Amino acid sequence: MARYIFITGGVVSSLGKGLASAALGALLQARGYSVRLRKLDPYLNVDPGTMSPYEHGEVFVTDDGAETDLDLGHYERFTGVAARNTDSVSSGRIYSTVLEKERRGEYLGKTIQVIPHVTNQIKEFLDTGAEDVDFMLCEIGGTVGDIEGLPFFEAIRQFGQEKPMGQCLFMHLTLLPWIAASGELKTKPTQHSVKELRSIGIAPDILVCRSDQPIPTKEREKLALFCNVRPERVIAALDLKSIYEAPLAYHREGLDQAVLDAFGISPAPAPKLDKWRDVADRIYNPDGEVRIAVVGKYTQLEDAYKSISEALTHGGMHNRVKVRTEWIDAEIFDSDDPAPYLEGYNAILVPGGFGERGTEGKIRAAQYARENNIPYFGICLGMQMAVVEAARNMAGLSKAGSEEFDNEAGKDRYEHVIYHMKAWNEGNRTVERTIDDDKGGTMRLGAYDAMLVENSHVAEIYGTREISERHRHRFEVDIAYRDQLEEAGLCFSGLSPDGELPEIVELPDHPWFVGVQFHPELKSKPFAPHPLFASFVRAAMEQSRLV
Repeated sequence: MARYIFITGGVVSSLGKGLASAALGALLQARGYSVRLRKLDPYLNVDPGTMSPYEHGEVFVTDDGAETDLDLGHYERFTGVAARNTDSVSSGRIYSTVLEKERRGEYLGKTIQVIPHVTNQIKEFLDTGAEDVDFMLCEIGGTVGDIEGLPFFEAIRQFGQEKPMGQCLFMHLTLLPWIAASGELKTKPTQHSVKELRSIGIAPDILVCRSDQPIPTKEREKLALFCNVRPERVIAALDLKSIYEAPLAYHREGLDQAVLDAFGISPAPAPKLDKWRDVADRIYNPDGEVRIAVVGKYTQLEDAYKSISEALTHGGMHNRVKVRTEWIDAEIFDSDDPAPYLEGYNAILVPGGFGERGTEGKIRAAQYARENNIPYFGICLGMQMAVVEAARNMAGLSKAGSEEFDNEAGKDRYEHVIYHMKAWNEGNRTVERTIDDDKGGTMRLGAYDAMLVENSHVAEIYGTREISERHRHRFEVDIAYRDQLEEAGLCFSGLSPDGELPEIVELPDHPWFVGVQFHPELKSKPFAPHPLFASFVRAAMEQSRLV
């Protein structure tokens, strides 16, 4: 049976609970334990799939097709454990399940209440799969005191009481603000946060304190005294230059040892951290630098492309170079020549997105990369825009476009090289969709197989002809245009196993020009970079003459 670690936050949001959870999971793995990480989000959306990236950052997709919080990306990147549908839940999903049960009569006519029905559903979620791992780390979204989070806090309080003594641990992450005028770290916000947590029946076993200054012994002892935790369990979480230093930094602070001591695990296995030392060395001691432009729609918020940003970093680590990623709003190119904005970059990446805004700029970015032999990587919509560009400027289809954009405008302006997919095969069943279906969870989601063309560039990169990658999209490149586009020079180098859905396109005569319908960034890790990103960064190095 798993031991449970509940990670809560206080004072302010965005302190790094997800990163702390991921780093702790990595440290427990380094000591030989198996782990699984979960996220409980208090918002009423069923999942983040319909949220704007400006609301909640990117949507992370699991192999089994769940649209989840971006923190699950951190969990996968740090632990290598593939997330599942059962690793992410929101208030909306909990309430939806409870109401479905009520409609089916499963509660036998009882009045449905937050306690016990909603809290019981949360506890049922927490218990799922616990027999498979040594430690289950559960992060509670938001901050203590948020009204929408109260059912989750009550549920974990009950859960801790119902489990055998010593099976659950509570870790609370707070902020220690530095007041420059007085030259002091202030502990009062943390004291109040712990007081709020204790008022609902949860006493933290470990305090993790975010700060941009080291915590003096006096303040550490003060926190221990007023928050009723041992001094050695007051852990400093100092600002870092790279998130991938977090496992080593938390180990230096004694977080993993504090957790094992709190569970009474002694003697504890010694950690094996060579993997993370190598990661840190590759980040802090690069042999050069490349500049990569990401031409996207949500560039004002980097979290909207979090996995892409991290996958580029992983590709740089693999090649021992620093990747300087610069974000460019695609709308700039809707009317302006892209050349003045893209000159000087060693490679161009166009990521996924939804809607028509900025798409003409993405098409022009693909054209600039193609005509100037700049390495180009198109992901999801980025691939579709590269296909539209090739259709217009190589195959002579001047009105080539996407059905997605005509649907938004309510009129037929384009020849639909990209169309709304109405049916596709998922294992042994056929999935059917209409364009008027609900938006949430109605895309081609999760892992799908693809077959690569023999001797293609991507087959060489992967080192195999059979791959599986994660998808998240409603629109597809129309296979009916394959012959016309290939005659013009665009190679369809990856297809679904039935040959009906284009998965990868490339330009054979270009230094590096690849578009993929899936999201390879979701499977990249610092110690196992995705081969496409490793190869893309290598191409950027060749462009910059580093190799």
